[in-house]
Amino acid sequence: MLRRGLLAWVSRVVGILVLLCCSLSLLYVMTCSPPHPDDTSHALPSGGPAGVQSYQALLTEREEQHRLHISSLKKQIAQLKEALQERSQQLKGVQESLKKGLTEGQEAGARSNGGGEGQGAKSQQTDIQEFLKSQLSKAEVSSGSRFPSEYAVVPFESFTLHRVYQLEMGLTRHPEEKPVRRDKRDDLVEVLELALQNLNAPPSQQDGKTQNNKVYTPSDFMEGITRTEKDKGTLYELTFRGEGAHEFRRLVLFRPFGPLMKVKNERVDTSNIPINIIVPLSRRTDKFKQFMHNFREVCVRQDGRVHLTVVYFGNDQINEVRSILENTSREVNLKNYTLLQLNEEFSRGRGLDFGARAWKGGNVLLFFCDVDIYFTADFLNTCRLNTQPGKKVFYPVLFSQYNPALIYGSSEHVPPVEQQLVIKKDTGFWRDFGFGMTCQYRSDFINIGGFDIDIKGWGGEDVHLYRKYLHSNLLVVRAPSRGLFHLWHEKQCADELPPDQYRMCMQSKAMNEASHGQLGMLFFRHEIEAHLRKQNQQQNL
Repeated sequence: MLRRGLLAWVSRVVGILVLLCCSLSLLYVMTCSPPHPDDTSHALPSGGPAGVQSYQALLTEREEQHRLHISSLKKQIAQLKEALQERSQQLKGVQESLKKGLTEGQEAGARSNGGGEGQGAKSQQTDIQEFLKSQLSKAEVSSGSRFPSEYAVVPFESFTLHRVYQLEMGLTRHPEEKPVRRDKRDDLVEVLELALQNLNAPPSQQDGKTQNNKVYTPSDFMEGITRTEKDKGTLYELTFRGEGAHEFRRLVLFRPFGPLMKVKNERVDTSNIPINIIVPLSRRTDKFKQFMHNFREVCVRQDGRVHLTVVYFGNDQINEVRSILENTSREVNLKNYTLLQLNEEFSRGRGLDFGARAWKGGNVLLFFCDVDIYFTADFLNTCRLNTQPGKKVFYPVLFSQYNPALIYGSSEHVPPVEQQLVIKKDTGFWRDFGFGMTCQYRSDFINIGGFDIDIKGWGGEDVHLYRKYLHSNLLVVRAPSRGLFHLWHEKQCADELPPDQYRMCMQSKAMNEASHGQLGMLFFRHEIEAHLRKQNQQQNL
């Protein structure tokens, strides 16, 4: 009886549980299931068949987005797994090698108190050398890497015996400085000492196996560039004056967060490397006269291995430009120049592209330049040394001059141009947002596709070309250049420019006038004058 009652109660409880589960399942299906294709009362937008098509197109687009996102995630996971597996194998190999070396050392030490420790240390040293070499192979030293945008590039700092020229400023840093921090100063001193030691080493210890007739000293050091990849190490390229007038010695050193390693020791002869300077121009004959004065002194009288190509737009003032070139030719016997004319609207990219393609003398080093640029003979050598066909292009960061009338108080106290070219915080700034001045070989320019000639007027074409090189396998050398200056001139932003180009032009105009402190003094000049008046009144009481 008791058993029969218990079974009835259990049956009733089980029935209730089954009914409850069915109810919950039905509720879940009704709540979570997608709407039926035929039920368009709530899911479809209004509009009948058009709404149905719009909804189906939206679903297709979302499905494609999800599919691409899943594919991207799978690819990233596979890459991470591969990298993790590679690192794990490397770590396992190093641990096994160290363990083996330690075991062999201990066993040998048990047999004899001498030789085993030496073998273990030798094996450990070999592993360290292999690791440092792997760091060198990963770093951007001999070849370039592909970058997604211009913001991913690690810029170089340039340095001499006494100065470091840097891009990162902040409140306490300047465009040029004498290294105050001991670690930075000792680092560059060690690099220079190792470079001189290598240059003056016996032929048997050098790469070239040639006897040096010259003893190199710190005074032979011209300049160097350096940059640090935070996960790999620091690269140094140092240039010394060689034995001939146009011969140089370049050493490449790498610190993979460990001892310095010599990468390259080569002779560089620039005597047979001409430069074709291409200048697009439209009117602005006064600036062109100033440019030709600099060209005459630097390119003709000092360097002597430069060809000038002027691409002039339109007919207005073309005779004045031709007269300036002919007068310069008579004064200094200038024969290496070409004047090209385009009867169309001015476009910087179009002019540079046309000038580069017009050259028929084989592969030549190109320097894309503007008429308001001042450069030195040292810069021309830097241009030659930092470019190599099929391997390297040079994007120097020039020093942009502030308004001299603001720097020196008034236009009456402005000194000659040559005396204004001082790299200081209050005289100018590194124009790191500009990519217009560049050195590259004509073959690389043609192979990369040249400029986007559809861009009209001011700005934009240089960034497109720069990004093309970043997406290639060429090494892009980006560093401040102490011999390249942008002379100040009042900037006009044309109303017909598109909004993005007009915004870029106005930003450049704002940064071109004066330093932050100088602009602040101008902005608050009324408050400063009021303060001075109050001070004078109080003194007169």
